[in-house]
Amino acid sequence: MIRVALYLNQFFGGVGGEDKADLAPRLTEEIVGPAKAFRAALGDRGEVVATVICGDNYFAENIEGASKEVKELLAPYRPDLLFAGPVFNAGRYGIACGAVCKMAQTDLKIPAITGMYRENPGVDLYRKDVYIVETGDTARSMADVVKRMTTLAWKLLAGDKMGNPADEGYFSRGWLTNEASEKTGAERAVDMLLHKLRGEPFESEVPRPAYDRVKPAPAIKDLRSATIALVTDGGLVPKGNPDKIEVTAATRFGIYDITDKDRLDPNGYDVNHGGYDSVLVRQDPNRLVPVDVMRELEKKGVIGTLHNRFYSTTGLACIVEVMKKIGQAIAEDLKREGVSGVLLTST
Repeated sequence: MIRVALYLNQFFGGVGGEDKADLAPRLTEEIVGPAKAFRAALGDRGEVVATVICGDNYFAENIEGASKEVKELLAPYRPDLLFAGPVFNAGRYGIACGAVCKMAQTDLKIPAITGMYRENPGVDLYRKDVYIVETGDTARSMADVVKRMTTLAWKLLAGDKMGNPADEGYFSRGWLTNEASEKTGAERAVDMLLHKLRGEPFESEVPRPAYDRVKPAPAIKDLRSATIALVTDGGLVPKGNPDKIEVTAATRFGIYDITDKDRLDPNGYDVNHGGYDSVLVRQDPNRLVPVDVMRELEKKGVIGTLHNRFYSTTGLACIVEVMKKIGQAIAEDLKREGVSGVLLTST
């Protein structure tokens, strides 16, 4: 009988929603949330012996420490396997599940599997470290995803050779393996080309990344009469983070007044970003949001006016679609304010 551990966030663990996002890791032996589906999929070959539940914010704001807490809770149960999630399109949850699976493999020395939607930030962060089964964007397919995660787990536990990602249903981990083929590389390439020309499905052996093409905006004709705004994804916020912008996988942005300010006072600002060493920015926020330099350019007549507010969010492990919405909202506000151009600063 395989001993299985499970990691869930506060929502899927049945504890609560965003009001419980700061919940510290807790363990239960009860069968809660997706544990019921895993119990059914395991049948008489395994049992869920322990489930750890943790709030998304708690984990995202202290990934290393929270991972250690989860390990300490699970270690006495001596699990043979860990499932995390499945996550679907929940960004902070995806980061947590990826980190827990990585911890389980390195510290508990057991196989670990999670499941995510392809646009979840956890995919890019952890696909090289752990097996991530591809899911849809909602929990409607929970039973099917759990079944596929369990099937993959049996192969890992048995030490069987893992098939390619397309056949097994997990995200590519970037591994290159040699395989014997009856056709040469040139023949396979021609076959793919013919399939493409005939409109038939085919799978590239070397998938290429897809990037959005963004049409450049027209150049500013005269900077001396332009209004320039400052925007950053470096996480600079007033002390106390009044807009509650997340430290990772942000879903919000803030707009902060700088009217009559010649520079940003370090006593009034903080950095809410977990992706870089922010010591220098905390010492002088103008290094990230250069109000001081822009005021000098304004006084010298190089630019017309510095916009009286700056815009800030956190650009760490974010969901692309959420970032698009944030960018569009900022752009719409800038247009309403008559801003001519933007200086975008990052980490």
